[in-house]
Amino acid sequence: PGPGLAAEGPAEPCGADGWAQDAVPPGAAFVAAASYRGPGNNDTRSNKALPILLWWSGSLFPHFPGDTERIDCPRGSCLVTRSRRVARHRRTKALIFYGTDFRAYEAPLPRLPHQIWALFHEESPMNNYVLSHSPGIRLFNYTATFRRESDYPLTLQWLPGTEYLRAPAVSLAEKDAWRRKGYGPVLYMQSHCDVPSDRDRYVRELMKYIQVDSYGKCLHNRELPSERLRDTSTATTEDSEFMTFIARYKFHLALENAICEDYMTEKLWRPLHLGAVPVYRGSPAVRDWMPNNLSIILIDDFDSPQELAKYLDFLDKNGEEYLKYLEYKNVGGIKNQFLLESLEKREWGVNDMTLPNYLNGFECFICDKENTRVKEEQEHKKSRGRIPAPRPHIAQFKHMGCPMPTPGFGSVEDLSEGDSWKEMWLQDYWQSLDQGEALTAMIHRNESHQGRFWDYMHEIFLKRTRQH
Repeated sequence: PGPGLAAEGPAEPCGADGWAQDAVPPGAAFVAAASYRGPGNNDTRSNKALPILLWWSGSLFPHFPGDTERIDCPRGSCLVTRSRRVARHRRTKALIFYGTDFRAYEAPLPRLPHQIWALFHEESPMNNYVLSHSPGIRLFNYTATFRRESDYPLTLQWLPGTEYLRAPAVSLAEKDAWRRKGYGPVLYMQSHCDVPSDRDRYVRELMKYIQVDSYGKCLHNRELPSERLRDTSTATTEDSEFMTFIARYKFHLALENAICEDYMTEKLWRPLHLGAVPVYRGSPAVRDWMPNNLSIILIDDFDSPQELAKYLDFLDKNGEEYLKYLEYKNVGGIKNQFLLESLEKREWGVNDMTLPNYLNGFECFICDKENTRVKEEQEHKKSRGRIPAPRPHIAQFKHMGCPMPTPGFGSVEDLSEGDSWKEMWLQDYWQSLDQGEALTAMIHRNESHQGRFWDYMHEIFLKRTRQH
């Protein structure tokens, strides 16, 4: 195996999300971006001498005006391209994959020993569970994912900055007036149903004990007051009329479409921005990132939907207690130093033209790593082995490592045999493990024919069957 894959060993243990859908079209935020030249450097090499970074996944490229562009990064320059004609070129040092588009059965084979594989995956784990298993993530050398442990973390990708959190909330008087008009205390706005987190099953049970106004296609029980608000583009672009409407609710059910450490989307940050207290299920480590110790309500802190409903009802009727959840909006109210330092330290920006976006930032990260690796390999060669060759960097399980999906309410044993969620997501999760193992085996055996992938899958299936 080349730099892209460690020797075989024991496996380790384990988008713009509007109300209408769970992901923006891939690369929508980047297609119109101006050419990113980088901060500049002292690299005097011509383009013909630079390492090449090939975007194997085309959906995020071109985010430059043309198919190929020179990028000037802190430690050196590279050429970035989407032209697969250079896939086997000796100067093509890195293939960059977009996680949602990565398919084990389409991976470029044979894997070349002089190339690394890099993964950019800011979207939901549900988009590709191959990456949640050790054999899948360890196919890559470097990663940019939502997890803080990845090489280039994108954890706060949906949070522009502290000012976004400090935006004033609708007054309690206005929220109480909204309630007197017959609106519920709790808002649910979701049109992407049947997801791995099985959120609708939980909300359906919660609805038995407290009024939940649900405007999306999932558990729909109320109509938005105007055709304009019903337009999906209004919801996904933070339209002011739409934001004003949802800001009047005291609580906003914020349930991610899949559960994984540090996977937090605008489902969480938007209600915090508006001052509609998020009732949250998603990242188990979400408290690490919250503005203070009392800004969200965690579903998993309650033994049952009925217990949660009781607590929400209590806050609905006790304004003083409710307002404690909005104290982070006061001057000095953001007390979480980890959050503040993380925002300060990140080198990319969200809607900030003074900083690179995280896509350009990751390209420069890979460019710098590859320029360093090329230099170390040259020094190793010149020294005739006295200077050791650079050791390959391999992505770790914790760079993604998302757990098996579990039912939103109750246990797997409680579900009927024909339950669509069980048939869809549990099967997808475990079949993804097989796919990662199949591709790993193909690379180790230096396979060059992609069509043999399904033979390897069948081999793994028979092996599992014999074990059981």
